[in-house]
Amino acid sequence: MRSPSIRLGTRASALARWQAGWVAAQLEKLGVAVELVPITTRGDQQQEPIEAIGSPGVFTKEIQRALLKDRIDLAVHSLKDLPTDVVPGLCLAAVPERGPVSDVLVARQHASLDELPEGATVGTGSLRRRAQLLHVRPDLHLKDIRGNIDTRLQKLRQGDCNYDAVVLAEAGLRRLGLAEQITQVLSVAIVLPAVGQGALGLETREDDPTTRETLAPLNHTATHRAVLAERAMLAALQGGCRAPIAAWARTEDDRLTLTGRVLSSDGTQKIESTLLGNPAEPVQIGLQVADELLAQGAARLVRASRTGS
Repeated sequence: MRSPSIRLGTRASALARWQAGWVAAQLEKLGVAVELVPITTRGDQQQEPIEAIGSPGVFTKEIQRALLKDRIDLAVHSLKDLPTDVVPGLCLAAVPERGPVSDVLVARQHASLDELPEGATVGTGSLRRRAQLLHVRPDLHLKDIRGNIDTRLQKLRQGDCNYDAVVLAEAGLRRLGLAEQITQVLSVAIVLPAVGQGALGLETREDDPTTRETLAPLNHTATHRAVLAERAMLAALQGGCRAPIAAWARTEDDRLTLTGRVLSSDGTQKIESTLLGNPAEPVQIGLQVADELLAQGAARLVRASRTGS
């Protein structure tokens, strides 16, 4: 019998190639041959902050288009980059076990966020990170930074770029073997992660049951449920990538716990909700947390972040 084969689309960045390589290795252990197909996305080509590009899916649309056109069979996404809008004809077939969810500080001279001097310049391209940092340290100067992980670390090391520290996802640094660069793992009480942070999403065509069945052993049920809850919350808040929205779902004592947080762009206002529920009903939990946040004024904060008012 002919061994199954899968064409896997991947971006060219080091982290995207690591993610694709990891998935390919898991599939090859199952006896599945994998062909990596490189794809360039709009997010790879442009150097503006993600929010300034003004379009969700800058790292995913070209890969999804390749799926729909049957150029590839499988896309591997960082789930924090995958918009919540449903793309007709595609489905999230599997979500492997999640990596670390936290954000981390990488600083040139200081050991922690508390030790950064007043007015220190911190690089981040994320409104979510910016707002949460300003909430606890309103004196900081938050400066946009773009590029892949290596580029951002290089900009930090270059004194002429004037960064005292940058904030990055812990999972990305650890996956690339750069954990020694981490100065401080930021508590989720200070910086709650992005929806889907640390998790990979394996996307296929709905009309391709063979690939979906092949991917089934890679799915981690608890992680899949957690990200479904987070993504349902984000979709209900209609925040996309242009609002300071954070979420973290996890299984604790056989209950699915979801914490959602929305802030004003300047960090002066913060609302939060945490709900425990049935792990088998992740979408319902996400919608309930969104309802609680909306009741506290989340829509106003999201609207203001989009308009800059």
